[in-house]
Amino acid sequence: MRKILIILFSLSSFLSKAQLGGNGVYNFLYMQPSARIAALGGNAINNPSIDLHLIAGNPSLLNSEFHNQAAFSYVGYLADIGAGYAGYTRHSEKYKTSFAGGIQFVNYGNFKRWAPDGTDLGTFNAGDYCMSFTASQVKGSFQLGASAKLIYSNLESYNSLGLAADLAATWYSKSKLMVATAVISNLGTQIKTYTNANNEPVPMNVQLGFSRKFEHNPLRLGIVLQHLEKPGQLLYQIENRNNNNIDLETGLPILEKFSFFQHAMSHVVFNTEIVLSKNFNIRVGYNHLRRRELALTDRKGVSGYSWGFGIKINRFQVHYGSGSYLIGRNTNHFSVVTNINDFSKKKKQ
Repeated sequence: MRKILIILFSLSSFLSKAQLGGNGVYNFLYMQPSARIAALGGNAINNPSIDLHLIAGNPSLLNSEFHNQAAFSYVGYLADIGAGYAGYTRHSEKYKTSFAGGIQFVNYGNFKRWAPDGTDLGTFNAGDYCMSFTASQVKGSFQLGASAKLIYSNLESYNSLGLAADLAATWYSKSKLMVATAVISNLGTQIKTYTNANNEPVPMNVQLGFSRKFEHNPLRLGIVLQHLEKPGQLLYQIENRNNNNIDLETGLPILEKFSFFQHAMSHVVFNTEIVLSKNFNIRVGYNHLRRRELALTDRKGVSGYSWGFGIKINRFQVHYGSGSYLIGRNTNHFSVVTNINDFSKKKKQ
């Protein structure tokens, strides 16, 4: 297991060198595919709940308990953008392997097309799509998983095709109360570029996660360290913040100085789940980088914070999640998860 992780992180360090100058393409892959993930700060690779949506972020969470589960999510994103996820999973006892398939999509809507002279040329649309296939196996206290992704992007007359993979390993304590995980997301490349001779990097993300559920307490506390392939390189100068202080000698804005603590916190996501019962729980998350990037200088509000809940109604898990980006700009995520086997049991009864 140690050899596998060393190889994965060595590979990720090598590939990340080409990405330090920018974020690359297919950034929709960073969007939260479900209400639970949105409520937990936008990253829930450390959450071991039996919810198929979590596999989109961490393929090693998949196991036999997910067998025959189906899931669907939708969010009315900012600026009337619609996004969602749908997936299904099966377990093969013969091969001791669990499989899942899913599709993540973003519809940016319709846009007006105009000629330089103002002539109305009609409308066009834009969207991004990612089809994934996941396989996972249990190896003692570890679960190992991988996902292969086919990515298609269509932006007016420009389109691109890409391939990517997620690699992950998750460790469970004997009591199943502690979880530690390592994930490398979106190792890939463009097969077809938007324009000729303009190959752009896929946004890779190296992550570590940990969570602890207390035996006689409803809390599950978690922390995720993300973008470890760019240690201390996530923060950047924000021009209108710099303009608040002017150097009297040069007349230029005084640039911000980032402390080690600020650099470290930019990689951190905190999340908490309050498991009140098998049928109801509450979730809270905090994403420091999101708060840093999107909060207003004079009114930070609750940017970077998120919350939500999950409730089981009959044979359906219904989840809601809300993420705050800036003042007056929250998102509302809705997810439904069900197990097809429950319908068969009901019919037999």
